[in-house]
Amino acid sequence: MKKPIVFTLDDDPQVLRAVVRDLRNEFGKDFRIMSTTSAKEALASLTDLKNKNEAIALFLCDQRMPEMLGVDFLQQAKEVYPEAKRILLTAYSDTEAAIKAINEVQLDYYLMKPWDPPHERLYPALTDQLDEWQSSHVPDFQGIRIVGYQFSPRSHQIKDFLSGNLIPYQWLDYESSIAGQDLVAINHIEPKDLPAVFFEDGSFLLNPEIQQVGEKTGMNSKASKTMYDVTIIGAGPSGLAAAVYGGSEGLSTAVIEKRAPGGQAGTSSRIENYLGFPNGLSGSDLSRRAFSQATRFGVEFLSPQEVVSISVQDHYKIVQLADGSTLNTKSVIITTGVDYRTLEAIDVERFTGAGVYYGAATTEAHACRNSDVYVVGGGNSAGQAAMYLANFANRVLIVIRRKDLTATMSKYLIDQIAATKNIHILPETEIRQVYGDDRLAAIDVENIATGIKEKVNAAALFIFIGARPVTDWITLDIIKDEKGFIETGRELLKYESFKKSWKLNREPYLLETCSPGIFVAGDVRAGAMNRVASAVGEGAMAIKFVHQYLAEN
Repeated sequence: MKKPIVFTLDDDPQVLRAVVRDLRNEFGKDFRIMSTTSAKEALASLTDLKNKNEAIALFLCDQRMPEMLGVDFLQQAKEVYPEAKRILLTAYSDTEAAIKAINEVQLDYYLMKPWDPPHERLYPALTDQLDEWQSSHVPDFQGIRIVGYQFSPRSHQIKDFLSGNLIPYQWLDYESSIAGQDLVAINHIEPKDLPAVFFEDGSFLLNPEIQQVGEKTGMNSKASKTMYDVTIIGAGPSGLAAAVYGGSEGLSTAVIEKRAPGGQAGTSSRIENYLGFPNGLSGSDLSRRAFSQATRFGVEFLSPQEVVSISVQDHYKIVQLADGSTLNTKSVIITTGVDYRTLEAIDVERFTGAGVYYGAATTEAHACRNSDVYVVGGGNSAGQAAMYLANFANRVLIVIRRKDLTATMSKYLIDQIAATKNIHILPETEIRQVYGDDRLAAIDVENIATGIKEKVNAAALFIFIGARPVTDWITLDIIKDEKGFIETGRELLKYESFKKSWKLNREPYLLETCSPGIFVAGDVRAGAMNRVASAVGEGAMAIKFVHQYLAEN
């Protein structure tokens, strides 16, 4: 943790050196001593220090300076650091000004020059002031801070990206956070330009794109090699498993992820049926462990980065990226998984990111305190989200079309939901319309058995319905089933078009597509089991087939 600062200001370099020497001798262990001879330079530096989330415990300032009086400096410094102690260094002739300043700028103390010996005339007074400051000081969050509007889609997008990548941040709602309002004011930011993302180096971005945030947080979106043995598209459980096995077995491995490691599983607040974790683990914890493991084996992650197409040239695969660059690889494993289907309700798109969320329960749960929220969907993801939201919301209402959860949700989750008093099931129900001004406020729910429709207040709507394969980006002629899932292995033999594209003497490997050397693992594959454990298994299995393919070419 950073040490708080004692900031001293005197236009006489010799006096300043003496003050700094004495301060460091007595307080250097617990405080950083900063100093300058220019009042204007000092004021300019305060905004930068505030942006870096630096704490200033005390200002020690000379009264008579050519650029401005010490009292005037302390008055302006108070606007940036109102909690800091303010002490004036004065000559005997300035004591009247110092006494007057006690009322005008809430001066905490004034000291007479010279202060020798310091252990009698300097240290006791400063020690008292610093002790008082420390007794009431709560250390500020150290890390990225986001200032924005709670129901801004861009704010939600940034929060979701950072949380998905396990990057700590502090959310400051501009409408309710004084600290957030102060940051906006001292940096002369127009509220219409929010959200603002402040970084530890003092810099900030206004209404940034996700790629900009990724670059500032040290992520890499550029390939470092001219050729890879295997490139994995998507960093869900299957992609991460493939990365771990590819890296550990000596393959030059790249992983391309457009958002964050973990996929849908990464957003799960609790996975309790994963082998080897009797107490369960969160999706983010599983993702963090797998990401660290893959990185240790030398796997290269490109994120945030998006693949827009794959082409084949002389057995090599050319991966086209969204930024216009390309990546060359000998084999590809597609692990892009599935996405939630869009809720078919009137006006729902108006409030996406502003009260309507696809997944994202852990990101937005704190905004749901003491409110009624609705979860749409009857699968495990919906159940895990409901259990997590129940810790914050007044009521969590699960909307499902079926009569109960038994056909779609694991029994352990059904039992937990039944035992949670503020979770309620709305069976045979659909949402028809959503309402609000700049954020979601209410929804229409209809019982499809009785036809009864009711308009109810809703602070948030979390959607976990369906499984739409993320395959729209694929322009290569790869065979998919009627729902868009990618066909692999012997299942390809039933397609007439397969015989036209496959020219090898052997049959496709179990996880291989109709394009040799391009494999599929996890939920995006036709016939997948849709479980985290099976996705991990397929990712590991895909590397075995990659080895066999590379041995042929």
